[in-house]
Amino acid sequence: MTAALDRGLDLLEHLASHPEGLPLALIADSANMPKSSCHRVLLALVARGYVKQLHAQGDYVLTTKVAALGLGFLSGSGIVDIAQPLIERLAEASGELARLSIVDEDRLTWVAKAEGGRKGFRYDPDMGMDARLSCTSSGHAWMLTLSDERAVALVSKQGFGLPKEYGPKAPTTVKALLGFLHAARVRGYAMIDEVFAPGMAAVAAPVQRRGRPAMAVISIAGPRQRLTTARIQALAPALLAATEELAAESSASGLFSKTPLGKG
Repeated sequence: MTAALDRGLDLLEHLASHPEGLPLALIADSANMPKSSCHRVLLALVARGYVKQLHAQGDYVLTTKVAALGLGFLSGSGIVDIAQPLIERLAEASGELARLSIVDEDRLTWVAKAEGGRKGFRYDPDMGMDARLSCTSSGHAWMLTLSDERAVALVSKQGFGLPKEYGPKAPTTVKALLGFLHAARVRGYAMIDEVFAPGMAAVAAPVQRRGRPAMAVISIAGPRQRLTTARIQALAPALLAATEELAAESSASGLFSKTPLGKG
């Protein structure tokens, strides 16, 4: 039973990174499973509504049921209701993209956003995805609250983001990563320039109650031509005020109020 569950979860995670869908042969090969076993697991996921086949003998793709579970959980926890007004206020003040990410064990996941000066629905492929800790301002903001050893262990487990896949200044060594984190601890917030993506800058700060580990991160990101060092420094007080306000209100969220004491 445990092995079957592991295989099913592996397939869900793999399909999540391929929204265009994949044929059975490629899924089985990536999962290192016999095609027959992989097919049985996929059929079980199809039966439960988590996966669908585009057409007979066609590629397999995730349905929206997985996303619906996550969104339903977040809605029930009260996180977005509490944080969204703060995120929107930051987006309006900065004119840039403001986002909230949630700490969950050894992961940091983007769950809410607001874009300054923009109305209407906009697809954001990062929503619901785990932040790459080594090269995002959100990842650095969370890790500035941790010990160097814990931060390095988290990044080692997830892997460094390569400059060719992220920004040209993305750190690829422990020494470079710790340089970012040590500077962030002095400031009290993380800031990056062409680390997550070419031409982009960002600033982020942790949401943390006294005596407890960080529970979330709020970030602001935009083109480096607008989000200069001087602009980031000017926005920092508002960002830090938002994180303090969210930390103070976090007891109203079931998920936040259950954040355990951590080792740091």
